[in-house]
Amino acid sequence: MNFEIVCLGTGSAIPSIKKNHSGFLIKTEREKILIDCGEGIQRQFKHANENPTKLTKILITHWHEDHTLGLAGLLKTMGMNNYAQVLHIYGPRHTNEKIELFQRIYSRYKIKIEIHEISSSTVYEDKQIKIEAAQMDHGVPTLAYSLIIKDQTRIDKAKLKKLKLPNSPLIGQLQQGKDIVFNNKKIKAKSVTYTQKGKKVTIVLDTAFNDNAIELAKDSDLLICESTYSAEETEHAKEYKHLTTTEAATIAKKAKVKQLALVHLSEKHAHLSHVLLKEAKKVFKNTSIPDDLAILKV
Repeated sequence: MNFEIVCLGTGSAIPSIKKNHSGFLIKTEREKILIDCGEGIQRQFKHANENPTKLTKILITHWHEDHTLGLAGLLKTMGMNNYAQVLHIYGPRHTNEKIELFQRIYSRYKIKIEIHEISSSTVYEDKQIKIEAAQMDHGVPTLAYSLIIKDQTRIDKAKLKKLKLPNSPLIGQLQQGKDIVFNNKKIKAKSVTYTQKGKKVTIVLDTAFNDNAIELAKDSDLLICESTYSAEETEHAKEYKHLTTTEAATIAKKAKVKQLALVHLSEKHAHLSHVLLKEAKKVFKNTSIPDDLAILKV
């Protein structure tokens, strides 16, 4: 199982012609998880040929407008399209009151919503995936998230074929790590299975430089990280609690991630992306700046 990340919006506080407000769709075989929902995200779903009624979870990093203004409309549309599941919305402190405020201002959503206000550590976990969160430093309650596909035990089909083992519940037992008996012979689970290494994606949006971001992103296959300012704008970054290109790259380097994708670049730097990329690559070579609607595979 792998991750596919659709970059619905990679812009910052002021959207541009080419960059929408923030939104990232994280897809696995079983889940479609939206991280942040800035203004215009519904249209981005259309452009990406994705269906928001397939969403299973929404994760909110913080409640600044460029990350959440699209949420009210999205929830309304999902209700109009007969969304049949329970939608789980996760976010920092005040998430419950924000959703309630939406529902007082607008008509009640015709969908079932379960709200989870979280602080840090494990947000969600099942047999296949795990979602973790950590507090960031942005002046308001703010979270970053890691999504983890766990290591999976897989059956070696070639070895099963040699043993002439039929498709039966015995295969399920082997996959669970249990030894079996077939044709009066003991078959050890370890002899016919292998471990498929899991995957980890971390998304850090809107924060000043902090150790929590490094710890959360540790050993990620992909780090999607804000870099609002250039390397020369450290004072602005400190004042407004954002990251520079080199700070984002330093997080990637210290966390020993495999890939870094820079997002949330200031609109005033729209014509300087090549310069910003060069700054980051001096610190962390495997860095990219994805466009809106880019698909990142891990």
